[in-house]
Amino acid sequence: MVTQPTKKKSIINNSTIDPNKILPLTYTFAREYYKSGVANNWTPEEISMQQDVEQWRSRTALTESERRLILWNLGFFSTAESLTANNLVLAVYRHVTNPECRQYLLRQAFEEAIHTDTFIYCCDSLGLDPDEIYNMYETIPSIKAKDQFVVQLTTALFDPSFVTDTPEKIQRFLHDLIGYYVIMEGIFFYAGFAMMLALKRQKKMIGIGEQFEYIMRDESLHLAFGCDLINTIKTENPTVWTPQFQEELVALIEKAVVLEKNYAYDACPQGLLGINAKQFSDYVEYIADRRLERIGLPKIYHKENPFPWMSQTTDLPKEKNFFETRVTEYQSAGSLEWE
Repeated sequence: MVTQPTKKKSIINNSTIDPNKILPLTYTFAREYYKSGVANNWTPEEISMQQDVEQWRSRTALTESERRLILWNLGFFSTAESLTANNLVLAVYRHVTNPECRQYLLRQAFEEAIHTDTFIYCCDSLGLDPDEIYNMYETIPSIKAKDQFVVQLTTALFDPSFVTDTPEKIQRFLHDLIGYYVIMEGIFFYAGFAMMLALKRQKKMIGIGEQFEYIMRDESLHLAFGCDLINTIKTENPTVWTPQFQEELVALIEKAVVLEKNYAYDACPQGLLGINAKQFSDYVEYIADRRLERIGLPKIYHKENPFPWMSQTTDLPKEKNFFETRVTEYQSAGSLEWE
């Protein structure tokens, strides 16, 4: 008689579970995130780019500073979305062995593909030079610095021999998850979101702005799942959450904030109507504190939100604010009502 291994509750590196058997559910939060993602389904082609094309071709509708800001944000996000998808599919999925979490990771990977398609759609619609846009991660120093920082933070995930079988390796996995979810998706994306949505509030590049709103809502959900994943690993492996490790993580997030603030000043040196680079930087510090609190670390910056309308952008009827908690209900993309 062959003795079956005892099933244990472990969200990562669990050899006692069959990854093909999703029921009964162990981590119901993953299932809820999956259903919320499905309810928010969208594609970029649903959004008209006609007004954006007219403004882009006009000699007077946009200032040179606004054109530069648009190009830089398209340049950053066009490759950053591919970077996040590669982390997810090639690395995170292998180590997160729980089947319902894997189901959500597959949903997230699909959404990252939609985001990648969004920037193809934007570039094609505006007639932009793809070589210029897709090489900005090499040609623009502040974009290159952000991308290289995340790549360095997630090296362990791509090592084919890496396993999470010791406390030290679990720490390394948490370190890389925080680099991917908290820093890349939770901090590095948000100055760019604020810039593009500030333009939309001025009735400029509304089509791109609406696509950024959808992306921001997806990313808020990704971030919430990532933080729940991180917190679950902490709970199941309490010995890894040492004071020294926490200090290391805080230092990483402080470095990330510096890089994102550098990008904010670089991409928007002249500011927009009524908004300047200092406010974008304050916003980065504000959201960094929210991310720290979400994974059980103390706030650093204690800044007020300079853009309260950014929270409103991610709010839907009966939905809780992602900056405060996690999603409770989405509507389908076709019935969204913008505030």
